[in-house]
Amino acid sequence: MPNKTTIRRPNPRPTRLFTIAILSLLAGTTALADPVVIDLWPGAAPGSEGIHEEEVWQERGKGIVDRSVARVHQPTLTAYLPVAEKNSGVGIIVAPGGGYRHLAIDKEGHDIAKWLNTLGVAAFVLKYRLPRTEGHNYSMETALADAKRAVRLVRSRAAEWTLDARRIGMMGFSAGGDLAARAGMGFDKGQPGASDPIERQTSRPDFLALGYPLIPDELTVTAETPPAFLVHADDDRLTSGHSVRYYLALKKAGVSAELHVYSKGGHGFGILNRDLPLSAWPLRFQQWLEQMDLTRN
Repeated sequence: MPNKTTIRRPNPRPTRLFTIAILSLLAGTTALADPVVIDLWPGAAPGSEGIHEEEVWQERGKGIVDRSVARVHQPTLTAYLPVAEKNSGVGIIVAPGGGYRHLAIDKEGHDIAKWLNTLGVAAFVLKYRLPRTEGHNYSMETALADAKRAVRLVRSRAAEWTLDARRIGMMGFSAGGDLAARAGMGFDKGQPGASDPIERQTSRPDFLALGYPLIPDELTVTAETPPAFLVHADDDRLTSGHSVRYYLALKKAGVSAELHVYSKGGHGFGILNRDLPLSAWPLRFQQWLEQMDLTRN
């Protein structure tokens, strides 16, 4: 019998107060279905067997919900599905950042997913294992295994969620952008004879969206690397050169890419409005999806 993924309902959480103008689209829309939490792996994740340590959650917001989560041992996807009449058939796995020590699970995860739903995009917030978890032997390969599994899982259930299996992308922020870039460069084509139907799927994202990403020093960009949308701030303390370097590598390989570098915004700006031109990046991304013919109905 093939392995089955476990589905759990998430604990209720307060709604973050969005201030970005584009999210006024939420007003008057049909209420979205409750998100559903799905375990990435059947049973314990490979490399996490026998670990029963609790996750560490911390509220960081001042007047808004902005939680972080650390010491993740049971990686999950939280599925946010758009209402049927808006469904574009596109699915995006969202990887929050946090320096691989914790995950900015609201600002760069759940809030992003809610916004993507307004575009008719199904969003899946990835809670992945962190290589810098003290006392454990997680590596970049551990996080990458979770990212690959997430892409495969969503693609394997595309018909169930009324998605196009050829339009499954990945979006990441900061360290999550690094993970998404690695998933785009280090994908595999699946195992056709695997007993687990999820593992039969390719782990290649069909496109990438990278927000102020930390790009690996070693780049293995080829003509098969997914097209990408990149956004960064010039005054980012971790340098906008990361996005520029990846963009140039994509162009050298003949891969379609769009890069936006705004003068101000710093690092970790998410989608909150700061009265800066940078706050328009979600609209630029929406237009990119349309120009790439990804959100056709």
